[in-house]
Amino acid sequence: MVGTRKVTVSTDAHGHTTGWSEAPSAPATTIPPDPTAAAFFDVDNTMMQGASIYWFARGLAARKYFTTGDLARFAWQQARFRLLATEHAGDMSQAKEAALAFVQGWRVDDIERLADEIFDELMAPRIWAGTRRLAQRHLDAGERVWLVSAAPVEIGRVIAARLGLTGAIGTVAEVVDGAYTGRLVGDLMHGPAKAEAVTQLAAVEGLDLARCAAYSDSANDLPMLSAVGRAVAVNPDPALLRQARERGWDVRDFRTGRRAVRIAVPSTAAAGLLAGAVTAGLALHRRRHREA
Repeated sequence: MVGTRKVTVSTDAHGHTTGWSEAPSAPATTIPPDPTAAAFFDVDNTMMQGASIYWFARGLAARKYFTTGDLARFAWQQARFRLLATEHAGDMSQAKEAALAFVQGWRVDDIERLADEIFDELMAPRIWAGTRRLAQRHLDAGERVWLVSAAPVEIGRVIAARLGLTGAIGTVAEVVDGAYTGRLVGDLMHGPAKAEAVTQLAAVEGLDLARCAAYSDSANDLPMLSAVGRAVAVNPDPALLRQARERGWDVRDFRTGRRAVRIAVPSTAAAGLLAGAVTAGLALHRRRHREA
């Protein structure tokens, strides 16, 4: 199980705040470390088939934190919202509120314990072997490897630890006395925030971004991909594939034929929907628990 939470928070000159957490242990190695190079991997559809929050929600539903009926109903509500709205500032505000509701009142060790269990059950079988090999090449070269995800940093940290990676950059929630307050530290780790986080970590850790690499499946991560010396599109969406071809970036696709199309539906749509479903489901679970 992953140990006690240890999140480093940094704020740059422009007031942008981000956080990251190293995995509690790293595999023993005799490889000389390369102190100025690192690799940054998006998680959803890049390192893992589908989205970590989707599989986390599935694991919670299996543990009766909410019913499958609740899950479907709340997912449909989120589907209507996402189909009718575009990703402007108001939408991100609602997403931030959902993230706040998701963690409020939970203890950090409970989230990490559940993520550790659910990783074994649902996430580990869905790690892309090809992407994992790419990460291992960086480790074998003595470079650090960080996951970068919009998921809570504790969940990213669990995944990084289980894969033997350096750590995770993720959305950071405020914690008081071991429990989440429902307030975020900084913003959701999404879009430009990922590039800002990678830049801040590089400054603190002494990394040369020109010697670093980044991997993602989504055009939303173009700022992060553009911030490093080597960008790689992994299982790319159409918009990222176009950009990768125009810019001469490497493309790695570990999907095949109809399977790639089938995976794309739950990994993009359902991932976003389940964030809302988890939020509502956990709130319902807490209310039922109080009434029992």
